Amino acid sequence: MSWPASGSTPAPSAGRTRSWSGRRWRYGGWRPSRRDFGRTVSSWAAVAPGVIRPDRILLTPNLPGWEGLALADRLAGEFGVPAVAVANDVRAGALAEARLGALRGADLGLYVSLGTGIAAAIVVGGQVLAGAHQAAGEIGYMDPGGAPAGAVAAGRAPLEEAVAGKGLGERASALLGEEVTADQLFGRTDTAARELVAAALELLAAALGNLCVFADPERIVLGGGMMAAAGTVVPALTRSLAARVPFPPEVRPARFLRDASLHGAVALALEGTASGGRIPQAR
Repeated sequence: MSWPASGSTPAPSAGRTRSWSGRRWRYGGWRPSRRDFGRTVSSWAAVAPGVIRPDRILLTPNLPGWEGLALADRLAGEFGVPAVAVANDVRAGALAEARLGALRGADLGLYVSLGTGIAAAIVVGGQVLAGAHQAAGEIGYMDPGGAPAGAVAAGRAPLEEAVAGKGLGERASALLGEEVTADQLFGRTDTAARELVAAALELLAAALGNLCVFADPERIVLGGGMMAAAGTVVPALTRSLAARVPFPPEVRPARFLRDASLHGAVALALEGTASGGRIPQAR
């Protein structure tokens, strides 16, 4: 399952998830029925934003109260199962793309989720890297240039503010004098809107270019809500990266542009099934 993205507190969300699952799948006592499915559920998984630790979730400013949530233990208790695999939603989305999508066969691959926020994941040898602190790919905290030295310590995410959907919508609204979402911004043809989009994509290309110089990916796959404007985003980034990087990667849309988190949770559960029921460990 994919976990709520915003506006929820831990206890009600867990309860609603359990209640919905029970109505949808008719589990008896939260255990699957062979009468319903012909087989038992062999693996459980859930994904959520942020840096997921065993006893808490970090870097989730849009989910107040989640800082002390032990997600895996809480869900295992709610569903009455031994264990639930949990992972960051973007890294799980990268896993889905690596197994069944646009990153399949790419080594090294970079998955970038462009939505309300921005995050990335690195795939090496078919495995998604998690990092020493489970925070690999939190590129929203990169400095696109000009951010104050203490921006991240103050709770800001400079690159995310500059190029992701929420920040773009806010800047567009201020510039154009009317409420404008990022989706609407990409669809406008007036000069001010086009210049704002072009500037944001150049900033994004600069950040991705730096990642490419460092990691030398074979392919970049782009997902998230902003890919509704793939016809603008993909060519612009392809052109800019070709000028910025010695060995430019291929840039293509993700396969799972809708419900990427859900596909990521399924991929995570399948990894658990393939490992004989062991919970996949983040790398």
